[in-house]
Amino acid sequence: MQHAKYILFFLFATAICYAQDKATVEKDTTPSKPINIVHGANFTKDEAKFPGASIFSKDDRQVQFEHEGADLWCDIAIYYQKEKRIRALGNVRMQQGDSVKMTSGKINYDGNTKLAKAFESVLLVSNTTTLRTDTLYFDREKQESYYNNSGTIIDSANTLTSRIGRYFMELKKLQFLDSVHIDNPDYMVDSERLDYYETSNNAYMYGPSTITGDTYKFYFERGFYDTKIESGYGIKNTRIDYNNRIVEGDSVYFDKATEFASATNNITVTDTVNNSLIRAHYAEVFKAKDSVFATKRAVSITLVEKDSMYVHGDTLMITGKPENRISRAFRNAKFYKTDLSGKCDSIHTQEKTGITQLIKSPVIWNGENQMTGDSIHLLSNKKTEQLDSLKVLENAFIISLDSISKTGYNQAKGINLYGQFVDNELKIIDLVQNTEVIYYMYNDDDDLLGINKTTCSKIRITMANNDVEDLTFFTNPEGDIFPETELPPASRQLKGFKWRGDERIMTKDDIFDDDDNNLVLPVIRGIDNPIDIDAEEEERTLNAGDPVNKIPILKLTPPSENSKSPSGQGDEKLLNPKPKPGERPKLKKLTTTSS
Repeated sequence: MQHAKYILFFLFATAICYAQDKATVEKDTTPSKPINIVHGANFTKDEAKFPGASIFSKDDRQVQFEHEGADLWCDIAIYYQKEKRIRALGNVRMQQGDSVKMTSGKINYDGNTKLAKAFESVLLVSNTTTLRTDTLYFDREKQESYYNNSGTIIDSANTLTSRIGRYFMELKKLQFLDSVHIDNPDYMVDSERLDYYETSNNAYMYGPSTITGDTYKFYFERGFYDTKIESGYGIKNTRIDYNNRIVEGDSVYFDKATEFASATNNITVTDTVNNSLIRAHYAEVFKAKDSVFATKRAVSITLVEKDSMYVHGDTLMITGKPENRISRAFRNAKFYKTDLSGKCDSIHTQEKTGITQLIKSPVIWNGENQMTGDSIHLLSNKKTEQLDSLKVLENAFIISLDSISKTGYNQAKGINLYGQFVDNELKIIDLVQNTEVIYYMYNDDDDLLGINKTTCSKIRITMANNDVEDLTFFTNPEGDIFPETELPPASRQLKGFKWRGDERIMTKDDIFDDDDNNLVLPVIRGIDNPIDIDAEEEERTLNAGDPVNKIPILKLTPPSENSKSPSGQGDEKLLNPKPKPGERPKLKKLTTTSS
């Protein structure tokens, strides 16, 4: 962002005040020096229209005045010497040095208050930068200059417009107020207020603000932007649109050069391509890599058919373009959907293959059924995005609490397990190799018939409404149905039995631990109360987090005067006087020029 160039708009005011000492806290009561007449040219008076005034008009040179280092040229000047006031008319020019020049139709200058008011097509030119406005004020006593009736600033790359612009010379600070708009070939900025510090090149925005580039849109209601390294942050209702992602949070940091963004507190990252989102209290987005990193109560929410899948881990990481995207949940990973939930150390999902892997101590619950194994894979149909199949590899084990006795457990185990989903509901489970089963059997009156204990090469379990509907044994099944009294409790559990019912995830809120629910979030300054921008700017220059100063980041009232140009009663007649009978007019009608 080339905000540094905007300071040129007010360099004239700076030049006028350059020779003055800095204002002290107490008001300076020293009388101002007289206004010097450098070139008076033609002199006249008109006591009827301008009592007490001396009227000077140009000859072959314009009228010229000087006051405490500032030079003023015009075609006609109405000079009130006792009051130290000048009304300059026609092709008015004020200048100091060779680089700063201002032209206007008229200027009123008060030598007592040191206030200059330029109006009618005001043009301020400095090097390649121009400022255009209808009315421009220079308050030399307060060391401020401002316009309050809209202004346009143009340089080689930018066009800035605002209703009010103000320059605080002692602070070396520019302030643009009300409908601020910047046009740049690479971006646009819109804000209600923009404060700019010429020493540090830092900009602060207050009120609804938007930075819009070719591939991003950044919105916030309070924010900071470092124009030297083109980075900054927004707080309060922040949002950045990054191609196929939308990042929202209490505070969002943005770096244009590296295409990096980070967000803090109450974050939502929405993936508009994959119909998913992430919620967390800290996140980082790498636009060029199409990647997201999230932590602090992080959860990924994906739409599966008409149900939502919630995935949580201490850390979530999503990398790659949509077609090759990989999602990971690290440490204490958990997931939940209406009829399926699980937990493990980490979860790995690859969009290209549609495979979700549960890694290290995995367990899933389908209805009342608990399934464990060395590793668990969930496979999705890439076209329909529905769950297609399930794999439990090595030491597959299914357990469910007997729904009638509430004391025994139905169990089935094998080397591997393969399941099939129909309409996102698990319908068929095949256990293969060295399979064993213990199953409580009841009649229609819920009387226990016995406990089935069988071994074989393969078992098929048919499910209905997430419960066992039928058991089928394949290849030389061996076993029997034992009366409850004939099968000791120790024989009612298969080897490797481990019931984890107290870990079961029953709702989407169960994926979070106490540590997640008791996070103490950092306090972000400015969310609820206004920021003292001058104090923050001073702090930033000393702060060990400021990368510009090579040390690590931490983290007005518009003039009330009516801004309309005065009618200038008598000016037009003075500029274009009617000649007396028989006398030729001495002056032509004046036009405003930039010279």
